[in-house]
Amino acid sequence: MSNTTTTTKIVFAGDLLLDRGVRVRIAHLGVDSLFDPSIDSICKQSDIVIANLECPATKINEPIHKKFIFRAEPEWLAVLKEHGITHLTMANNHSMDQGRRGLVDTYKNIQKNGLIPLGFGHNLEKACEPQLITTIPRNIYILSSLQVPSENWPFLDDKPCVCEDTFESIAGKITDLKKKEPSAVVIVQLHWGAEHTLVPVTIQKQQAYSLIDAGADGIIGHHPHTIQSVEKYKNKPIYYSIGNFIFDQRNPINKRGLLVQLEVKSTDIVFDHIEFDIEACTPKIARK
Repeated sequence: MSNTTTTTKIVFAGDLLLDRGVRVRIAHLGVDSLFDPSIDSICKQSDIVIANLECPATKINEPIHKKFIFRAEPEWLAVLKEHGITHLTMANNHSMDQGRRGLVDTYKNIQKNGLIPLGFGHNLEKACEPQLITTIPRNIYILSSLQVPSENWPFLDDKPCVCEDTFESIAGKITDLKKKEPSAVVIVQLHWGAEHTLVPVTIQKQQAYSLIDAGADGIIGHHPHTIQSVEKYKNKPIYYSIGNFIFDQRNPINKRGLLVQLEVKSTDIVFDHIEFDIEACTPKIARK
């Protein structure tokens, strides 16, 4: 099939935790228990599935000093791939919970298990490069950036790190990409916002608009652990927060999430989303 007639289907999922209450569930029922058939069916019908890995996946146990510290077993990543997840975002405030060695090891373990890491690099420049995720039916790029403070983490731009790019820098990268490749699709993932709130703050709206003005085709946010406002600006979607995906939080506002579905055709881009509930750490789409 030629690229001009092909549609690439992409799914964005929110925060994916493999520790704390989720670890307990895995111990009792296995990693497969985290995937309901209603989620499996969507993931397996998609070409690319991107989730935000909200923990290091490493055997290295060197926790930094902070309130919430997570760590997953790296062998669990293979099961994520079996259930259709293809990419894991590392540009969040928990990837470095086990120090810089744990961060680098997580990057390696994601690759070893056949998945693709997003938002990490061996220095700041590499971490913040736009990542080409497919060329079919045209080039699709993802930019991922952490926008909330990291606790007790020595950020060094010449050492392995996750992307913590400024909005001015992200906008510049988008503009440059669109000049070189006018037909390219550019999606921005932002780990940002206030936790456990249902609406973004005003500055986030201004920041999101600046990225759309620069040429972004859509913005996907996470970190608040809730579903926040969805809006369109210049006919481009802004998902301020898509909430949790696989997580153990029990408050009602934390037990709902969105799967954002993106279909890219040669001349068209279509966004949609599906809401789901999280029961015992497991996302499930309600039957109609």
